[in-house]
Amino acid sequence: QVQLVESGGGLVQAGGSLRLSCAASGITFRFYAADWYRQAPGKQRELVATITSGRVTNYADSVKGRFTISRDNAKSTVYLQMNSLKPEDTAAYYCHCTVGGLDRWGQGTQVTVSS
Repeated sequence: QVQLVESGGGLVQAGGSLRLSCAASGITFRFYAADWYRQAPGKQRELVATITSGRVTNYADSVKGRFTISRDNAKSTVYLQMNSLKPEDTAAYYCHCTVGGLDRWGQGTQVTVSS
């Protein structure tokens, strides 16, 4: 079955950096686009960044210039490099792929940015 497993979250001070990883299994990862979403308490889940199978990327305006999404197809892994973190980036971050028309989600990893 399809599994997405995130790692790399944690507590960081404002201005710091973190790199999230999402390891996929059960699919031929290189054929699929992958996304990072986030959800802060009391807020809707929002799309943060997308990378297509052809490595075309897209970002939410709130993270442009600070976050970078990338992928390593040999490792079936997608990354989110987060720099210049702000307290408003605090959220649970989720990896997502659409496989066979179905949404697949990881379990999430918490990112907390202190001011």
